[in-house]
Amino acid sequence: MIKVAICGAFGRMGTTIAGIVNKDPDMQLVGGVDVQEGELFGAPVVPAEKFASLLAEKKPDIVIDFTVAAASVQNIPVAAAAGCSIILGTTGLTTEQRKVIDDAIAKAKVSAVISSNYSIGMNILWLLIREAAKRLGDYDIEVTEAHHRYKKDAPSGTAKTILEILQQEVGPREEVYGREGMKERGNEIGVHVIRGGDIVGDHEVMFASNFETVSLSHRAYDRGVFAEGAVRATKWVIGKKPGIYGMKDVLGL
Repeated sequence: MIKVAICGAFGRMGTTIAGIVNKDPDMQLVGGVDVQEGELFGAPVVPAEKFASLLAEKKPDIVIDFTVAAASVQNIPVAAAAGCSIILGTTGLTTEQRKVIDDAIAKAKVSAVISSNYSIGMNILWLLIREAAKRLGDYDIEVTEAHHRYKKDAPSGTAKTILEILQQEVGPREEVYGREGMKERGNEIGVHVIRGGDIVGDHEVMFASNFETVSLSHRAYDRGVFAEGAVRATKWVIGKKPGIYGMKDVLGL
């Protein structure tokens, strides 16, 4: 039985993941942390200042965190110090915040999976984008992403991963975020961010030449695709050697 604690337990992703864990006969939700105190599927949810005590009492095997950068940079070092494996899906982390998290995982010698997107389809798309970029590097490249109106970081962590892949294969290129005024397109990568309604997550990369365009896209219709991926990563990471892994490791890509 894998004992699980969830950071951001009452959030959109937190409750979705908790629902999957609660139904899985091989997993048990033993607690969580959030701004408010309460219960989720009978498990206690406590504020951050009580998180260490909860971990000491419930002794979860793994902590899953899909929150915000400011919360993750506090919660992950606490979880790692308690000997928990980590599943981290928070985006918008600064370089400094990511270093704090990486150092905490290394110091505690625990295993972790960190990814900007836990969707299986998106991880396959990243591979396709890399292959396309290798062959279409002389095409104009545009990246578009859309999310719900409450998403704070822009561009999304997924879009940033796409940009990293493109820069590795065709870069270095300037990234131009939106366009306005009278200026001809240069040899840049255009980046366009949409926020509105309840869009779960849309991402597209377009490679355009004078006579054709090639578009690669992924659309998530439900947060369940990310939650299912996180649960898959949870089962995979248990027992792995200490270190930080990605979804490509989980999926054998």
